[in-house]
Amino acid sequence: MTVRAAVLGSPVAHSLSPVLHRAAYAALGLDDWTYTAVECAEDGLAPFLGGLDESWAGLSLTMPLKRVALDLAAEVSELAVAVGGANTLVRRDGRWHADNTDVHGIVAALTEAGLGAPASALVLGGGATAASAFAALSRLGVAKARLAVRSPERAAASLAAAERVGLTVEVATLDRVPELLDVDLVVSTLPGRAADAFAAPVAASRAALFDVVYAPWPTALAAAVAGAGRTVVGGFPMLLHQAVRQVTLMTGRTDVPVAAMRAAGEAELARRA
Repeated sequence: MTVRAAVLGSPVAHSLSPVLHRAAYAALGLDDWTYTAVECAEDGLAPFLGGLDESWAGLSLTMPLKRVALDLAAEVSELAVAVGGANTLVRRDGRWHADNTDVHGIVAALTEAGLGAPASALVLGGGATAASAFAALSRLGVAKARLAVRSPERAAASLAAAERVGLTVEVATLDRVPELLDVDLVVSTLPGRAADAFAAPVAASRAALFDVVYAPWPTALAAAVAGAGRTVVGGFPMLLHQAVRQVTLMTGRTDVPVAAMRAAGEAELARRA
């Protein structure tokens, strides 16, 4: 029997998940596994799940599905509850279990770059990715962090997530970023070129950088910090490692071929560029 998995979201055509998961299946010899991309808006997730048969093993979820998935799953992991979003649905005993692998992706990406023990951090942007970043920072031992956002009142969900993972957060507006850079690590969760304006002040600080953008790469922010001689981590390692954890959750295999997945993802990014 063919075993099915997919990534769902809207838009989803740009997703690297099919490349990463298929590379894992090929290296693991899972010839009967398939992985596709499915365009799915928020109101389409419930009927989609309702139409799946037992051949479906798991789903990766991108925006805007991460929060609604919590309400549709039969079981939700403590981490997904704490973060306020699930990027993974796995079928167990005929029921959907929701989990979050974004936090693992961030922790693994920072750790492999030598940034696994920051004492302090500044997060730029207060959306869903910021919530995962707070959980990751907490796991890495950070007790207090700073958050810079355009509109503090719109960061309520990510601040609530920070509180649930035991992180104390000081909130400021983005125009104050130059005053907030006495930290070990800057985490930019801002999309596209939204962080370009902060390239010069961040480069002039002592902070390393984790920028969640993976294409186009490098961002102006990443190029400036790298040019100043400090460590920069892009969004691709996070995407890679969260997919590694998803493969384990969906297949039950712990010998996930990270190198093969990394090579496939980097090749696809190079092709797109």
